[in-house]
Amino acid sequence: MSQYLLETVWLVPCYALIGALMAIPWSPGIIRRTGPRPAGYLNAIMTFVALLHCTLAFAATWGKPAKYVLIPWLNVAGLNLTIDIELSSLSVAAMVVITGMNFLANIYAIGYMEMDWGWARFFTMLGLFEAGLTALVLCNDLFFSYVILEVLTLGTYLLVGIWFCQPLVITGARDAFLTKRVGDLFLLMGVLGLWPLAGTWNYTELAQWAATAKVDPTVMALVGFALVAGPMGKCAQFPLHLWLDEAMEGPVPSTILRNSVVVASGAWVLIKLQPVFALSPIVSSFIVGVGVVTAVGASLIAIAQIDAKRCLSYSTSAYMGLVFIAVGTRQDDAALLLLVTHAFAVGLLVMATGAVVWNSITQDIRQLGGLWSRRPISGISYVIGGLALIGFPPLGGFWGLLELADDLWTKQPWLVAVLMLVNSLTAFSLTREFGLIWGGKPKQMSERSPEVHWPMILPMTVMMGFTLHLPLILDNLGLLPTWVLVEKDVALLLLWSAIFGCSIAGVIYLGDFIPKPVVLPFRGLQNLLAYDFYTPNLYRMSFVALVDQISKLADVVDRLVVDGMVNFVGVFSMIGGEGLKYSNSGQTQFYALTVLLGVSILGGIVTWPFWGTELLNFFGIILPH
Repeated sequence: MSQYLLETVWLVPCYALIGALMAIPWSPGIIRRTGPRPAGYLNAIMTFVALLHCTLAFAATWGKPAKYVLIPWLNVAGLNLTIDIELSSLSVAAMVVITGMNFLANIYAIGYMEMDWGWARFFTMLGLFEAGLTALVLCNDLFFSYVILEVLTLGTYLLVGIWFCQPLVITGARDAFLTKRVGDLFLLMGVLGLWPLAGTWNYTELAQWAATAKVDPTVMALVGFALVAGPMGKCAQFPLHLWLDEAMEGPVPSTILRNSVVVASGAWVLIKLQPVFALSPIVSSFIVGVGVVTAVGASLIAIAQIDAKRCLSYSTSAYMGLVFIAVGTRQDDAALLLLVTHAFAVGLLVMATGAVVWNSITQDIRQLGGLWSRRPISGISYVIGGLALIGFPPLGGFWGLLELADDLWTKQPWLVAVLMLVNSLTAFSLTREFGLIWGGKPKQMSERSPEVHWPMILPMTVMMGFTLHLPLILDNLGLLPTWVLVEKDVALLLLWSAIFGCSIAGVIYLGDFIPKPVVLPFRGLQNLLAYDFYTPNLYRMSFVALVDQISKLADVVDRLVVDGMVNFVGVFSMIGGEGLKYSNSGQTQFYALTVLLGVSILGGIVTWPFWGTELLNFFGIILPH
């Protein structure tokens, strides 16, 4: 039975698509009598079926070699496009995480979106996301991975913009779509540029080709930069990081999936292409540089945010920056471990924060406080999720960061310093948000703020249990670093960096020693962090201004040159027509004279080379030879 489930596990994306298709009749209101609620239930049932199928198939594939399924799609003009599917322990385990996270997000959404009018459309988009993500981890082909990433970009636009009557939501959906499209455009260039070099898009064959390939370093660098641009956009890395922050305007249940596994889609492709990036040291250094800049910059920005959801968005970008560092230093195992631990921790953090947002008047964390006595389950969930994200043993984030730092300790110790800094800043940011929301005394906006109802509490507690037991699960699978072999000094540094960040934030935001809100002595520095290093302003002054000027120039050329020529022809035709209208006298001799005159002029022009020279010589005009 398990073997049959493994051989048919490639059908898992179809379950999500079936759930999405079954939800469509409630979306435009074709079915009105029952209301939109059956759409959510059907989608949740299909997601549970997919989760059950993946879980049973994972037991059959563990410890066994990968299997490959080839589905011919297009063969024309020497181009053979085949859908390559990889059935391995890694791909099936990734599907278990995706379907499990989406199932919990479905249940959470049933409670969160209870009175929302866009219920059916929302669940349809969740099904599309699940189908795209599960298809991506199964796909063993770069070209079709690009196609799936394009579908996910469209899904992001539709899901973020679900509340299309709100201007900020529309702006966030538009910016997310356009920012991702920039990365996707360069990714397409890289995909097409890699084909003449390698002759294949299959990930396995690309790894074999990269092991012995001898390519022009300049060409390989250009192709590598283009291939990196796509994951940069998906993972919200600098300078394509602003979309994740603006996407927070969408519903919180979609944020659960987006901040945990959707942002990891770009990192998945990045890990798959790591052997290709290794051919160019410049590209590998570029990946590390992007990761360092984003990890440090996003961590600094997160400590100055006042929106409950946006604090987490920058922490997600920072964590993805660490994944970029792992890929750039060729630590694929550490990158995958970071992605798994990040998914559960951030999913739990988003659920806990969303519970506060759901029935609170404001999302401004400065106006909240004292919720620990009123929302104990949400508060405990936030604490567990925060500790699991930073280097705090024995939770998952500690082991992922330890796996990365242990290898860098002897090779590139300066990256270990970056890792410790990011860990401290993340711990500070999460403790700060906890102190402002759950600590202190209740304020006017939080005096009447009860705990949410059970459809939101249930998935939160289940996620909390998985987050706590994740290290045990990974240890049983042999995926955690061996404690005997790791550098104890690195583990101690990780622990102390986490304690340092939590302690400083605890003294400031959980105690009464410092008045709040906290204002830095250097107001310019605080504004620099609060306004994202003025990156939006830089965009407006550079790229947006350049596109605006080009558009204005194109408008002037279109109106004065293109339209001017057309208008000139039209006016000339009108004048000629009016002239001919008045020249119609009805007299035959006049028409004959006109035809004769025209023929004479035409004949003179045609025969000019024969008699024109003689005529000019007659008048004494000498032509140059």
